[in-house]
Amino acid sequence: NSELVMGKTVVLEKDVSEVDRYGRLLRYVWVDGYMVNAILVATGFAESARYLPDTQYTIDFVILESYARDRVLGLWKYQGFGR
Repeated sequence: NSELVMGKTVVLEKDVSEVDRYGRLLRYVWVDGYMVNAILVATGFAESARYLPDTQYTIDFVILESYARDRVLGLWKYQGFGR
């Protein structure tokens, strides 16, 4: 994750909510026109998750997770991850 953002200009995109129920800031992270959240899911280093009402990219994340799982990328190499 740090390789994707360190020393770069980061743009944060809000969906609907400001924070989650724990007070954490909810944002999509963009660097150089690429969504860091999507890169992490597509490479198997993050799971897709749906938290209403913030669902703008839910379908994209589900597709990217399927891609990573089918190719056994990242954390999907470890049996039982995400189940």
